[in-house]
Amino acid sequence: MPLSPEDVERFVASRHRLEAIAYRLLGSATEAEDAVQETFLRWQAADVDRIEVPDAWLTKVLTNLCLNQLTSARARRETYVGQWLPEPLLGGDPMLGPADTAEQRESLSYAVLTLMERLSANERVVYVLREAFDYPHREIAEILDLTEAACQQILHRAKKHVADGRARTEVDGVAARRIVEEFLAAATSGQIEPLVRLLTSDAISIGDGGGKVPARTRAFEGARAVARFLWGLFKPTEAKRAVLGGAAEVYAWTANGDPAVVVVVGGRVVGVMCLEITTEGIAAVRSQVNPDKLGRATERFAASDHGEPLFSGF
Repeated sequence: MPLSPEDVERFVASRHRLEAIAYRLLGSATEAEDAVQETFLRWQAADVDRIEVPDAWLTKVLTNLCLNQLTSARARRETYVGQWLPEPLLGGDPMLGPADTAEQRESLSYAVLTLMERLSANERVVYVLREAFDYPHREIAEILDLTEAACQQILHRAKKHVADGRARTEVDGVAARRIVEEFLAAATSGQIEPLVRLLTSDAISIGDGGGKVPARTRAFEGARAVARFLWGLFKPTEAKRAVLGGAAEVYAWTANGDPAVVVVVGGRVVGVMCLEITTEGIAAVRSQVNPDKLGRATERFAASDHGEPLFSGF
């Protein structure tokens, strides 16, 4: 039986919330969209008049689809070429979902999305639904067919796994731009010392090329090693332009709520560099350069008033 316009509208009203949940669970905008589309097909096939609480039903269906996807994703990531990092979402993307509380912003940050790879599928679901969307343990327990006490224990474990001991600093849009400007000024100064001063002593730099773009398979560790790498990365060369397909323009943005450097060639985003800011300085530089994970960022860039680049030509 076809859905009524009201039933279609009910799903549409839930779409952004479902996409935001799926993205946090899967770390991939493309996979999140697929999971939400499959949820709609299940909604379309259901006897919706018999569903008492549509939002709860949709969340449970989506979560179970994501649980299945997480299982297969772990198997795929075992053969992934190089480091795996999540797909970044540029500021203003509706898939980012709620960011009103510290817990919501934390669950969305690129650092925490990366750390969530340590979690089991159930730990990830409980962490996301509780911390990011404030679902009661009772509802989470019903979704996972567990007891409330079990969910509380799972959340406790998940939070321990995600915590890395760093005191992260939250920044607004103005501060994020200032941080990126300062970072780029140091990276293009021709010296490594200005960069060393911005980094924490144990800073790391990680890149995800997915086997499509050159990226080191192991992280750079320590402020001086990271600074030397970044100095070389931002040094203009003809070889770099050949790899990128032209001269690059560099913009200040936010990605997943963090200050971010966005590199664009011919209107296409070819890299998003997320900066993890702590009270002691920049603790991590995580760069997504896998073109398969930058399509949505390119769409967001094209649809936004991105202003003038801070730096161009490398």
